[in-house]
Amino acid sequence: MKPDHTLVRLIWAIAVLNAAHTVDHVIRGDFHWPLDGQSVGFILIITSIYLVIGIGLRLSRNGVVGPRFWTIIGGVGLAFGWLSHFSPFTDQPVHVIHDAYHGTIGGPVAVVCLMLLMGVVLVATMYSAYLWHDQQRRSTTRPVAG
Repeated sequence: MKPDHTLVRLIWAIAVLNAAHTVDHVIRGDFHWPLDGQSVGFILIITSIYLVIGIGLRLSRNGVVGPRFWTIIGGVGLAFGWLSHFSPFTDQPVHVIHDAYHGTIGGPVAVVCLMLLMGVVLVATMYSAYLWHDQQRRSTTRPVAG
């Protein structure tokens, strides 16, 4: 089964927006040199995100995984994004991202990028859930021979 082109485009959009969000983290100082524990954690998270996206796209193209995989990954991504920037437990809420740029255009751009990233992850997750449901419906609805 070939992957859905709309879903693949949404996943590529997530990868691009996540790259922009990663640049924001670097600009705000979440990556230190020489490497320390925080930097290593940051690198591991970013690397893991891109490994999941890359391997997932490859497996999708080969028909090994499908919408169920992307629905689960999307749910994990939404939870991670919420915990990282919107929960009451985060040290990097939206206002901290905005204020880190000290009144320049960078703050609003960084916040819009984060919001777009989370929005596209939400849309991709909902779309993949729809595809998964449709796939299940089709597999259980068999035409009656008559």
